[in-house]
Amino acid sequence: MKQLVFATANANKVAEVKMKLGDGYDFLSLTDIGCTEEIPETTGTLEGNALQKARYVKDKYGYDCFAEDSGLEIDALSNRPGVDTAHYSGSRDANANMAKVLNELKGEVQRNARFRAVIALIQGENEALFEGRVDGWIAKEMAGEGGFGYDPIFIPEDHKLTFAQLPQEIKKGISHRSRAVAKLVDHLGGKKLNL
Repeated sequence: MKQLVFATANANKVAEVKMKLGDGYDFLSLTDIGCTEEIPETTGTLEGNALQKARYVKDKYGYDCFAEDSGLEIDALSNRPGVDTAHYSGSRDANANMAKVLNELKGEVQRNARFRAVIALIQGENEALFEGRVDGWIAKEMAGEGGFGYDPIFIPEDHKLTFAQLPQEIKKGISHRSRAVAKLVDHLGGKKLNL
């Protein structure tokens, strides 16, 4: 069985991806390989950050791995918060980040947005990128108790509820991360996902 590291310490991401990778790989987290340091994300793009994290793990620990970076892009804010999604307000506080977005969109009619996730995979000397995207718009106020991050203000296309209000099975089935993981799983020859 091949070993594959997911270069993240985010328990929500680990759970979401692990469930979909199937049994063909011995799935390891950063904790499993003893990586406790902060991995740099300094490139300014989702693609660059994902590759930077995967290369860090491969170079320092020697494992085949994949890393993900994701962001919320809002048209009226010139695609911000983008790569700064996790700390848009200056901290990693989700409520403060959402409050900043809602304040910046006050009075704005055009609220189109998208979540994008990019996964970088390194196996041996080969590198590949997989992108997942879900379009939608920003609600006028926070709603819902489920999910994490910006879920209480993001309404995905073809729905009237925020990610935080939708049942988790629906959210996980249509999320940007789920769509990127489906492409990764297909590339790895794992079980097929119906998305």
